[in-house]
Amino acid sequence: MLTRTAHRTLTEQLAERFAERIRARLLPAGARLPSVRECARQQGVSPYTVVAAYDQLLAQGLVEARRQRGFYVRDLTQKAPSALAGQALIAIESAAVEGLAAPAPVGARTLGAPIDAAALIRGMFQPDSGKPQPGAGVFPPLWLEEARFMPAAVRKVAASRALHDGSLSYGEPLGDPDLRHVLARRLAELNLPARPAQIMTTVGATHALDIVSRTLLKAGDPVMVEEPGWSVEFARLAALGMRVLPVPRRAEGPDLAVMARYCEVHAPKLFVSVSVLHNPTGHCLTPGSAHQVLRLAEQHGFYIAEDDTYSHLAPDHATRLSVLDGLRRTIYVSGFSKILAPNWRVGYLAAPPALVERLLDTKLLSTLTTPSLLEKALALCIDQGQLRRHAERMRLRLAQARARSVQLALESGCRFAAEPAGMFGWVDTGVDTDMLAQRMLDEGYLLAPGALFHASRQPCTLMRINFTTTQDAAFWRVFQRVVAQNR
Repeated sequence: MLTRTAHRTLTEQLAERFAERIRARLLPAGARLPSVRECARQQGVSPYTVVAAYDQLLAQGLVEARRQRGFYVRDLTQKAPSALAGQALIAIESAAVEGLAAPAPVGARTLGAPIDAAALIRGMFQPDSGKPQPGAGVFPPLWLEEARFMPAAVRKVAASRALHDGSLSYGEPLGDPDLRHVLARRLAELNLPARPAQIMTTVGATHALDIVSRTLLKAGDPVMVEEPGWSVEFARLAALGMRVLPVPRRAEGPDLAVMARYCEVHAPKLFVSVSVLHNPTGHCLTPGSAHQVLRLAEQHGFYIAEDDTYSHLAPDHATRLSVLDGLRRTIYVSGFSKILAPNWRVGYLAAPPALVERLLDTKLLSTLTTPSLLEKALALCIDQGQLRRHAERMRLRLAQARARSVQLALESGCRFAAEPAGMFGWVDTGVDTDMLAQRMLDEGYLLAPGALFHASRQPCTLMRINFTTTQDAAFWRVFQRVVAQNR
């Protein structure tokens, strides 16, 4: 809440709060700010404080005033129009305070405008509010600090002659040879035989998926993606100009009937799937569904990009399309940012031999090679069993956190739309979570509303929670209060 201080007025605090969200795209272009009266009620200040704050935002070029309609977030990529005088703004919004302003047009985005994928990512880079973030997609830093073996591995590699020699050239285009040999052994443990020559390192799993889509697709091509699904994947493919074909994700796997219709009508070239611990539902693919998906791929000639980002949190025997297929029509993608450190950005893909050179060309055009220091250090951590032991500890700690979070969510009136598993919970709140997400931002919490995980945005009562950051009863008390205010 806003508080009076000797250094910053309530007006300055309110203007700064909106300015931060606009610049971080938590309030996207076109979003309508609440009316003066509504904002005053929400923030516990006078209408005149709100008018003055909005006037500051207008002066900064962050919002625009639309006569008899209110204030809207400007598109910051466009040149700012000449601002209305402050007195004119006061006149406009004074009318709104008295209830005389015309209502927002149908379809206009209000303060509850969607938090999009880019905004959720930008939220990861905002200064730490000191509160656990329910919408986060990573483990808390305190959990990751347990991987104390990583700095030691970096120091050991940095002191070696091999690193010095390797630094004088671009290195291996496919990635560090030691890491690719270690990864080949890791994949063999999953019953996925892949030679080091079939493995390519990348700057995280997202980069691997980008290489796959840029290699196999061109603008306008149809691509099937599970829905609900990873919000960044929808946004990334849309930004590349692809035609996203959403495939409903069930507990057992993707909707096979929908996939079959897409194949007959659109002839898609790629299907992006999370077989194990699906994000956001936590579902795991069943063997029967996996076989049917592979039959469709063989029959209609499309490739499958299998994103196994959460492999370290799942049992090795979980059903994976790449294992059943043997890397014929599948491309296996994974990484280590989730389990070790988000900033290491080490990922990889394993592909059919016939695709490796095409994929490598795309990598070379985007990043040339990948830095070998962290790759060599990671190879050492895997080879000495440190990563395996760390993953075991994380799985145990996650199970304990999940049990606490589930209990708190249920006690707070939520229900789970999918069986809780893995790192994320798919929770039904009973209220519009786009609006809820904006209200919770005022309390210092970033949520991941359910509409974010669909290809086409529409009102949704679901949200994704991170079990590691929702085991705090304080969050759920705030959640219950805000939900009660907005029913």
